[in-house]
Amino acid sequence: MTEPLDVAGLQRRLTEFAAARAWQPYHTPKNLSSALSVEASELLEIFQWLTPEESARVMDDDGTAARVRDEVADVLAYLLQFCEVLGIDPLAALDAKIDRNERRFPAPE
Repeated sequence: MTEPLDVAGLQRRLTEFAAARAWQPYHTPKNLSSALSVEASELLEIFQWLTPEESARVMDDDGTAARVRDEVADVLAYLLQFCEVLGIDPLAALDAKIDRNERRFPAPE
């Protein structure tokens, strides 16, 4: 039986994957943030010349859908590794950011 997916478990798997390949020296905040930017750009590239309507239907095409899922996975993997290296809890960071945004941008009454 596999464990349910959670952020900590995925971070642990990524850390173990990198350790098994002795990649830790390369997993600096600078390198990981650069890799994150590159992968986000690769995700953007899929949508670059699509109309808004075409972009809303990318998951209807199996090949494009697979590319989108792979790039999303790459972005998330580098973000989780970045957070692990700097000791950031990504869920707590997002929760705090939503709180700040709710104060900065109150909903109209």
